[in-house]
Amino acid sequence: MTSTLVLLRHGESQWNLQNLFTGWYDADLTELGEAQAAGAGVALTDAGVLPDVVHTSLQTRAIRTADLALQAMVPNRLWVPVRRSWRLNERHYGALQGLDKKATTEKYGKEQVDIWRRSYDVPPEPVDFDSEHHPRFDPRYAGLPSDVLPPTECLKDVVNRMLPYWFDSIVSDLNTHDVVLVVAHGNSLRALIKHLDDISDGDIAELNLPTGVPMLFELDDDYRPIEEKLVVDRYLGDVEAAKAAAEAVARQAG
Repeated sequence: MTSTLVLLRHGESQWNLQNLFTGWYDADLTELGEAQAAGAGVALTDAGVLPDVVHTSLQTRAIRTADLALQAMVPNRLWVPVRRSWRLNERHYGALQGLDKKATTEKYGKEQVDIWRRSYDVPPEPVDFDSEHHPRFDPRYAGLPSDVLPPTECLKDVVNRMLPYWFDSIVSDLNTHDVVLVVAHGNSLRALIKHLDDISDGDIAELNLPTGVPMLFELDDDYRPIEEKLVVDRYLGDVEAAKAAAEAVARQAG
């Protein structure tokens, strides 16, 4: 038995547009981001891939992307069940959160910023415990133990917090639904793709995901991709535009 998984990075956010380290800051979508989200819904309709259940993070940009995509499908799918978890949140960028990527590169150097952005197991400096960017001040996390709220994360940390949700919740839905849509973030989706495609710790640094572009995975009984493909070969919609957008992500610190 095969199952269908669609991964979708949220549309462009206000802090994406400003080239800021966003992380757990709850930036909303830009007008372009809203259009990208709706376009994802159209692409899924055109491909005949309509979700039966949706998973999102607790962050507004992912939630709104999912809603706009579902609304744009024909017929609309706003009625399908939606599940949300903090485990699908973006990586917490620690003390970098809110800083301009270009200015940070000029201050610390490209090599150091690349380590913070792309190394698998080196997190930035943690956000101060009393900073407004510490998740303990956000009511959506009030029910979580303080020791699970990250003051900073590397991609390895995101993998470790995301995988329990994958095995316990998303895989469960893949067992009972034809198409599962996950709407999340650049790093939480990179973490999931790393697991699905068994990408090495070193090679995952080269994976860049465009905003608002659905990625289609057909999975086998072990919930692994049936076919080995590059991520760019999984894009739905305007593939060339998606490739250009992914390249733009790679240049963001410049």
